[in-house]
Amino acid sequence: MNFLNEIVSQGRRIIVDTFSGGGIERDAPFSPEIPEDLRQWLPDLFDRFPIVFPWQKPVPVDPALHNVWIFDNTAFRTPRQGDERPDLEEVKDAKVSKPTLLEGPEGAVGPAMRPSGWEAEFVACYFIKNSGKDESKVVAGIAHALNIRDDDLATHKRIAKRVQPFIDTVLPNRTLRITMDGKEEQTLGPSSYSGISTGNHELHFDPPVPGEFKSTPVNLPPPFSIPSRTILAEETGWSIISDIDDTIKITMTPDPLGILNSTFIVEEPDPVPGMSELYARITATLNSPPFFYLSASPYNLYPFLKQFREKYFPPGTIILRDASWQNLGGLITSLTNNTEEYKTSRLGRIHSWLPKRKFICIGDSTQSDPEAYGNAARKFPGWIRAIYIRKVEGIAAMDEKTKNSQERFEKAFEGVDRNVWFVFSEPRELDRRVEELAREGDAVVGGRTLLSGVRPRPLLQAYYP
Repeated sequence: MNFLNEIVSQGRRIIVDTFSGGGIERDAPFSPEIPEDLRQWLPDLFDRFPIVFPWQKPVPVDPALHNVWIFDNTAFRTPRQGDERPDLEEVKDAKVSKPTLLEGPEGAVGPAMRPSGWEAEFVACYFIKNSGKDESKVVAGIAHALNIRDDDLATHKRIAKRVQPFIDTVLPNRTLRITMDGKEEQTLGPSSYSGISTGNHELHFDPPVPGEFKSTPVNLPPPFSIPSRTILAEETGWSIISDIDDTIKITMTPDPLGILNSTFIVEEPDPVPGMSELYARITATLNSPPFFYLSASPYNLYPFLKQFREKYFPPGTIILRDASWQNLGGLITSLTNNTEEYKTSRLGRIHSWLPKRKFICIGDSTQSDPEAYGNAARKFPGWIRAIYIRKVEGIAAMDEKTKNSQERFEKAFEGVDRNVWFVFSEPRELDRRVEELAREGDAVVGGRTLLSGVRPRPLLQAYYP
């Protein structure tokens, strides 16, 4: 019987590769390849992708069978005529989104025709409930790699819960009807081969400004869905882009075992000491700026990271990496491979939403945050007003001499005003800098605005050993 099951599974995978393989890779352009050495000791995640034939038409999500996540997002002003933004995605056609205004509990009162001047990118993920195969095998593989005892039932249960989004079957070509603030309904989708729906949607009601609103799936209550929280961001003011792993959350990114342990084993992930307090001070000093949490973590970790952010850090949009891999080694390669290209692309997307805001970028030295932030600072002069890089130490698998060298940072920030970037070890080192940014704003020097947007001052030397 096991032999026959394996034959059927192999045949199914061949069909998926034949009809969907190219689409899966195309829809996840930043999904990294998994090295063979990782494949050899980490469990496979086969059957994540269902058979999808090219002639199949989109169908709605089924509340009885499917799980839905709608990511928190940030709404921005629709560009006015003449405001060219080549990187900005076009809004979904009304024939697809089918906007409908609502009036209280009585239901729809007619199609929505007048855009309010606001739009937002909505990202949603769809899975078949509890559909993952070989869960026990995957859990056992993780437990074995981390030397977890067989009788440690609590840890095995925790691994099983967190690995579920990695093994459940995704849902391509699905649509989802959502309610925005109880005032408007729109349709998201159809989803990609990875089961992810992404698109900009115009709002046809007047949202609370300043403020936020919630969007929920129609007829799909918790726990089968995660609703989204939309924060309204005006065109000007301060905003923050922050990495997650080893910037605000202890992940031990360069160490594969450290990644597995911090993701699947620890009861609650630990924040980097002092960073929660720093972000609270930034929020108070800069008048509650919108936060964007840009991570190379795969989207499967969204509920895990959302819960962490809600406990320790300000609300904001979490931007995660798509995944086409079918081995758990993809989790490690997502955090360690090609992160510069991925983050540079996503920084360009954020710029297309809020090109007139002043941004502070915060990251760390474990991976490619300096290089990605440097790329964005050069591509969009004046947009990034400060870059703060946390100097990470004490990770055995990390080449600290190279990663934390002055030469590395000077190369990453070549052409960027030296007053813009700063390497820190303790979050308290940033307090005075943030206060200066709040006071100085858009200072102009000699008829030009500095890339940093601040006046020249005595250079505060970056921390190096």
